[in-house]
Amino acid sequence: QVQLVESGGGLVQAGGSLRLSCAASGRTFSSYVMGWFRQAPGKEREFVVAISRSGGRTYYADSVKGRFTISRDNAENTVYLQMNSLKAEDTALYYCAAQYGITGRVSLKLDEYDYWGQGTQVTVSS
Repeated sequence: QVQLVESGGGLVQAGGSLRLSCAASGRTFSSYVMGWFRQAPGKEREFVVAISRSGGRTYYADSVKGRFTISRDNAENTVYLQMNSLKAEDTALYYCAAQYGITGRVSLKLDEYDYWGQGTQVTVSS
């Protein structure tokens, strides 16, 4: 079992920055691929970014490339999402998710993630 707790959301003006954190319980954090997803009101949950178990590979949705950066600290059981140049369309509830990884494959599909946090709200005012 892995428990995930997100933090760092808030209200920010367009063009601003936020840094989200996701703290994971358990001693096997490095066994999990980690991802961030988001869900805006009235829309389906969508993939934002994922990072491999070691942190050596990252994958971004086109909509956030060049603006968002994911990183992880396996010693601290934490994954981060640095969000810069925020836009109004980035407004959403952001979820951290964990995918148990044996093969090293990184999935971008939300239904392949095993554990989810409760989400942290990001609101960008234009």
